[in-house]
Amino acid sequence: MPLHCSSMAIKASHNLGLVKLNDKRKSIINHVGTVSFSKTHHHRISKPIGCLSKLSQTQSFTVMEDPKRLSLSSLQSMKHTQELETAVRAVQMACSLCQKVQESLISKSSAVVQSKGDNSPVTVADWSVQATVSWILSESFGSSNVSIVAEEDIQNLSKAKAGGVLEAVVKTVNDCLAEAARFGLQGPKKALGTTEVLEAISRCNSRGGPTGRFWALDPVDGTLGFVRGDQYAIALALIEDGEVVLGVLGCPNYPMRKEWLNYHHRYHRIISKLTPPTSESWDKGCVIYARRGSGEAWMQPLLHVNKNFLWPNSAKPVRVSSIDNPSLATFCEPVEKANSSHSFTAGLAHSVGLRKQPLRVYSMVKYAAIARGDAEIFMKFARAGYKEKIWDHAAGVVIIQEAGGVVSDAGGCPLDFSKGIYLEGLDRGVIASAGANLHDKIIRAVDASWDSSSL
Repeated sequence: MPLHCSSMAIKASHNLGLVKLNDKRKSIINHVGTVSFSKTHHHRISKPIGCLSKLSQTQSFTVMEDPKRLSLSSLQSMKHTQELETAVRAVQMACSLCQKVQESLISKSSAVVQSKGDNSPVTVADWSVQATVSWILSESFGSSNVSIVAEEDIQNLSKAKAGGVLEAVVKTVNDCLAEAARFGLQGPKKALGTTEVLEAISRCNSRGGPTGRFWALDPVDGTLGFVRGDQYAIALALIEDGEVVLGVLGCPNYPMRKEWLNYHHRYHRIISKLTPPTSESWDKGCVIYARRGSGEAWMQPLLHVNKNFLWPNSAKPVRVSSIDNPSLATFCEPVEKANSSHSFTAGLAHSVGLRKQPLRVYSMVKYAAIARGDAEIFMKFARAGYKEKIWDHAAGVVIIQEAGGVVSDAGGCPLDFSKGIYLEGLDRGVIASAGANLHDKIIRAVDASWDSSSL
């Protein structure tokens, strides 16, 4: 959507960043390529006090921008346009890859599932997505300029007993990259060999940290959901000097239309087989994304088979729900009980006044649900010994925040992505809300209930 400035606007190229600035008119460029001119901007600043639950305290004021400062601001807003567009295209490709692998997995069961040391399943899709996204980012920005923190490594994949899986990964990656042109990306001149695929996966060896730029990738978040034909997500975020500057969530089984959420995922699969893939009545999945400081989050449908990706691919803005009454709110929580406490969140929900059944979905789809307004609260309180990883939250956090929501730990502090691969210093758990009022109530309830919990 255009920024609410003056009515004077022109249309720029959808290939972001190709707008010329002149001395007389200083422009602000939004996500879809609309340029608006203005001298006055309204900024709303949330001002937490001491990282406690003061998120509802805000101040509104007007700043008269100096034209020179405005042009610098415009250039700053353009800073990550190429990275965002490339990331969205890469995630769209990854979603297509995963859909094909999941269909094969469901129909055949088979040997495409391995087991990691922590007993969570790893599929061909995990390694294939990681190799594909790594290769695309490296080709787009130069391998020397790309640093990636990602979930998978090549130790299990390189073992002799995984030979069949490795062969499947190489084939899957090449099948996906062969369609790169359809997504507006440059594919390899010839098929990648086994060594090149392993190199792309192992290139994701960054450890993160407080300085510099790196990408955080979860190739298949919610692997159990993936294996069971349920919800899962591909999560990609760009982090600079410890701050998430853009996030992309690919949700291949999360329908564009909210009403489809009332149906079970198996029913979705039946309908998808009965309905032509080009039918607008059935948009099976979506990609949601946002850029830090834009004040906007966007959603695209997944690219249909045999269609070409045209940026921004029918993108539409999404916003968090306006519901702030707990009795009307829906909260999300993880399906898995291994690393979260359902009993504590259930008690917490009751104490706050949440009366609706929780929406239990696998993966970072929970972040997408809040950003889209399908739910209002996400709470996760890990069991003792479990450490949250940055790739499980980075993309979702910036998307919810730019969609108008609030994300913090249970003490009201922002999540810290500058400490490496883990969210070090996390106060008890993660809370995401559609608005500051709900967020404040949840934090107060946590404080009141925590001492009596077993966490």
